[in-house]
Amino acid sequence: MLLGKHINKYYLRYWYLYLAGVLSLVLVDYVQLYEPVFLGQIVDHISGGNADIAFVSAICIKLLLIAGAMFLGRMLWRFTLFNASQRIEAGMRREMFQKSERLSQYYFHNTKVGSIMSWFTTDLETIEEYTGFGTVQLVDGSFLAILVIARMFALDWVMTLIALIPMMLIVVWGFLVEKFMALRWEDRQEKYDRLYDFAQENFTGIGVIKAFVKETSELHAFAKIAKKNKDANIAFARAHIVFDTLIEVIIALILSLIMGLGSWFVYCALTGSALVVFGHEITLTPGELITFIGFFDTLIWPMIALGSLVSMLGRAKTSLKRVGAFLDAEEDIRNPENAVELKNVKGEIRFQTCSFSYPASPGVEVLKDVSIHIKPGERIGVVGRVGSGKTTLMTLLLRLYNVAPGTVFVDGVDIMDADLDSLRAAVAFVPQDSFLFSDTVRENIAFGREGAGEEDIRAAAEFADVAENIRDFPKQYDTVTGERGVTLSGGQKQRLSLARAYLKDAPILILDDSVSAVDVKTEETILNNIRQMRAGKTTVIIASRVSSVAHADRILVLNEGRVEAFDTPARLQEISPTYQKMVYLQELEKEVKGGRRDG
Repeated sequence: MLLGKHINKYYLRYWYLYLAGVLSLVLVDYVQLYEPVFLGQIVDHISGGNADIAFVSAICIKLLLIAGAMFLGRMLWRFTLFNASQRIEAGMRREMFQKSERLSQYYFHNTKVGSIMSWFTTDLETIEEYTGFGTVQLVDGSFLAILVIARMFALDWVMTLIALIPMMLIVVWGFLVEKFMALRWEDRQEKYDRLYDFAQENFTGIGVIKAFVKETSELHAFAKIAKKNKDANIAFARAHIVFDTLIEVIIALILSLIMGLGSWFVYCALTGSALVVFGHEITLTPGELITFIGFFDTLIWPMIALGSLVSMLGRAKTSLKRVGAFLDAEEDIRNPENAVELKNVKGEIRFQTCSFSYPASPGVEVLKDVSIHIKPGERIGVVGRVGSGKTTLMTLLLRLYNVAPGTVFVDGVDIMDADLDSLRAAVAFVPQDSFLFSDTVRENIAFGREGAGEEDIRAAAEFADVAENIRDFPKQYDTVTGERGVTLSGGQKQRLSLARAYLKDAPILILDDSVSAVDVKTEETILNNIRQMRAGKTTVIIASRVSSVAHADRILVLNEGRVEAFDTPARLQEISPTYQKMVYLQELEKEVKGGRRDG
């Protein structure tokens, strides 16, 4: 039986299905043992010189009834046990998906995509196989074996012992190879994880590979990883085949032994001599011998099932261990006890001596003693050199990482005390990487608000100045963007992401360099829409161009994780060297471009 804290609850939840399935299995096993008995009776009846058609007809009717009962019983256990195993797989997959939503970004930064996909596919399928067909093999194999052996002992205990002694080899062999098969399966899964990781990274970065003409080298690298995966699969298959072959050989030897005894029995019957084995005289009638052989033929399936179960159990244990490790992963981002639900958020933001280091680099402070206060409804710009902590500072508001208590506040509530759902609902975020789903333009925009109507979607597109582009698409709002928006330009992806965030209508909107891929005229249109349509709501614009934040109420200048200045644009021209340099470089760039046009 496959046991563990992550699966036991499902056995309890679907106990009624397992009970009905096991009872129907037992019923089928019990009924089918009458087949060799009735066949033996027919043989004895005919061999005795009788030709009673009524007797034979009655036996045939009984055999038909047995066949009908077996058909109904097998239908029932297939429906119940396989239904239960499918529900277990679905329940565990749902549980794993919900777990993945609760895990922090740090976990996914340190866990390969291939491993995660393997847990959700092959490992769950292995668990489903064991909880379904594995249960059939366990119950059917053990119970049917007990019934058959009892019937065989009742006919002749010496012949039964002769048949059972080699069977012990199967049991011993199964215990010996279970651990070995589990290790082979674990190695196979790990090699598959690496293969999936490599393929996923290459498909994602196919543009870079082509740009650097690395197709051949990547193909060779893939071939090496694929060979390791192939070798692991062959090693597992070879071990599985050797195991199954030995079981088949043992069964064939036992059957040959019984057939040999049967031939000897026939010879002794013809010569009128007694059949004596190890001092025991076998007194079976021809019909009883047929029944005995029929019982042993029935016993072949339990032997195969129990042998196969060993390999399946090893795989299932390994897969459950891998899935269990994922479900047991620490959730470092979670709701605190007595979490404060944010309601009617005004958009006030305060950082109070906030310092932050990423979990992967605990000794490197990305932010150092940041203290700022953003009033409700303000338009704030954030600028600074690359790596100065601009994106990190604003994403802390979403609590994608934990911060020290008492350092970040929204409407006066410490985000470490706030309810996560209400906190994230209060913030609309447009990241640097404009991620789009492989869906229609309409659904990508509507993702910002559940139940959004067509007018709301079109209004959001107008806000982001992408409506005209959408009208030029062949299917307009029904155009499929492709995976990660591959069919769109960088500027179109940014504006669709902006439309999605605008549609959320959150009290706080954060734009992380979200207009960097659009032209100056489009940028001005979007910034003007922000001033008009988000009046009275807090908006934070992280930018690499001063022009993107020139009309902000105040601008935050970060320098190596520290606050260099936080004031109006005019005031920053006097007190912030970083801002002065950015303005100077932008003016210089305009002059250079202007000179080129004049030339």
